Amino acid sequence: MISLPRLLLVTDRHRAAPRDIVEIVTAAIKGGVEFVQLREKDLPAGELFALAQRLRAITRGHARLVINDRADVALACDADGVHLGEASLPVSAARKIVGPQKLVGRSVHTVTAAREAERDGADYLIAGAIFPTASHPDMAPQGLNFLREVCAAVHVPVFAIGGITHLNARDCLTAGAHGVAVVGEIIGAENPEQRARELSELLTKLLRFGSL
Repeated sequence: MISLPRLLLVTDRHRAAPRDIVEIVTAAIKGGVEFVQLREKDLPAGELFALAQRLRAITRGHARLVINDRADVALACDADGVHLGEASLPVSAARKIVGPQKLVGRSVHTVTAAREAERDGADYLIAGAIFPTASHPDMAPQGLNFLREVCAAVHVPVFAIGGITHLNARDCLTAGAHGVAVVGEIIGAENPEQRARELSELLTKLLRFGSL
């Protein structure tokens, strides 16, 4: 199994406004974030590439960077991989584009999709939404039982997403998740560096001392 950090930060520049999303990611990395997903679905390719280049400059040597849905942008900015939604390219097709050395992740919302993504060669999965989330207010939360079923069905690392906070991260790990993916918990925090540090230290403590 591939070795991945436990805390994944997913970007949302709209929730960051009026602050600069790159500044927030920089602070989060200082706080311990080692895995970043650039997810800005409304940006045209040129603007997305420009933002990806800025993030690559601050993540290189400090955190893995994956680009949501755009394998071409991931290659152009020398990101660590691409992250696919369920309606995106098949994992096997993305792998042909980015090659065997890059990460290919997949978002899943059913156990069947999780199994299919693993069979197709996904390196990791993001499962959710687990709890109510401001990022997708119209999406009904799937809950911890769903997370348990996904984690039991596959062998690749699974990140829980959707309403994840320092208050429920323990429950996600107990359900079998490799780690957690957060948006607002860090991006919306008054002090992103401090919140990232709190989350990172919490995950480390839970895993190191088996306090699940």
